[in-house]
Amino acid sequence: MCELLGMSANVPTDICFSFSGFLHRGGGTGPHRDGWGIAFYEEGGYREFRDPHPSVDSPIARLICEYPIKSNVVISHIRQANVGGVRLANTHPFTREMWGRPWCYAHNGQLSDWQTLPLGVYTPVGNTDSEHAFCWIMGELRSAFPTPPAAPEALWEMLHALCEQLRGQGVFNLLLSDGVYLYSYCSTKLAHITRRAPFGEAELSDAEMTVNFIEHTTPNDIVSVIATEPLTQNEAWQRMEPGELLVWREGEINARYCPTPKPA
Repeated sequence: MCELLGMSANVPTDICFSFSGFLHRGGGTGPHRDGWGIAFYEEGGYREFRDPHPSVDSPIARLICEYPIKSNVVISHIRQANVGGVRLANTHPFTREMWGRPWCYAHNGQLSDWQTLPLGVYTPVGNTDSEHAFCWIMGELRSAFPTPPAAPEALWEMLHALCEQLRGQGVFNLLLSDGVYLYSYCSTKLAHITRRAPFGEAELSDAEMTVNFIEHTTPNDIVSVIATEPLTQNEAWQRMEPGELLVWREGEINARYCPTPKPA
């Protein structure tokens, strides 16, 4: 299966440290050799890099490690292909526009009967279950909310219900953002950590690299990282519960939706 990496921060922050460990899982310490991608929301704009080659050998991935792009929201993905060939069109993250905003999405897992999900205004470019599910989610949200809802909680509740439906069709771990909120949904595996003052040292699990965050932050910084598996070996990551949706903004959890109770 694939792996996910996300970041939500209250100040523009680079993800060089976390991504340096993450990219090694794309064909180095992990089997995810079938492409990778990363997206940054920065100053009202959107920047994206995708590559159908293994991240561990990718010159573009090395550029990301060495070029500290400052962002409040980041979504990244390394792929182990299950559905759809290894090509750029099938490489995450995927992007669609809604309400004049770029919505970015990455998925880890595999779905059954995904072709039965009805599509509307959004259609896939590639041929993966992941992108099809994304187009279905976006179509359902846009149909229910032609304009941004006055109360975002209504959208969050519907998003959780849609994710729960997809969890019933297989494995569906998700990262999704509109540049303001970052949504993380756990079907099987997602973990997160929030770093704030007092900052300390962190040591990567997949690369020989240690950073002392106190040298790169201010006392007011809040940075949360979400990943399929913890990226550091000396920090206490929290694992999400299957069926749980977290809504992040500026490094903090704004809302939490718990698994839907199953009928007795």
